[in-house]
Amino acid sequence: MSVTIFHNPACSKSRATLALIREAGVEPRIVRYLETPPDRARLEGLLAAMGLSPRELLRRGEAAHAELGLADPTLGDAQLIEAMLAHPRLIERPIVETPKGVRLCRPPERVLEIL
Repeated sequence: MSVTIFHNPACSKSRATLALIREAGVEPRIVRYLETPPDRARLEGLLAAMGLSPRELLRRGEAAHAELGLADPTLGDAQLIEAMLAHPRLIERPIVETPKGVRLCRPPERVLEIL
């Protein structure tokens, strides 16, 4: 099974999700998205596959969220995607993609739905 995890090794939720994938006997393709962020088409594709809006994928606790004024409800999807592309730390994690679907794995056990 082909599995990709958009991973931040400093994140406990991301590490727990990776452990669940490996416990299922799968060695995933690991994308350290802070070092290799998705491009616009990939990010938009992941959002569509998860059925999430850009606002739902934003990490609200990041300093850049406040600094960029991203809580402003008048900002549109394109502006939020631009912010995530410019500041990948704003992308909530972990995102896992398998042939069975794509999930934002918060909580980590959500990965079991697509393994």
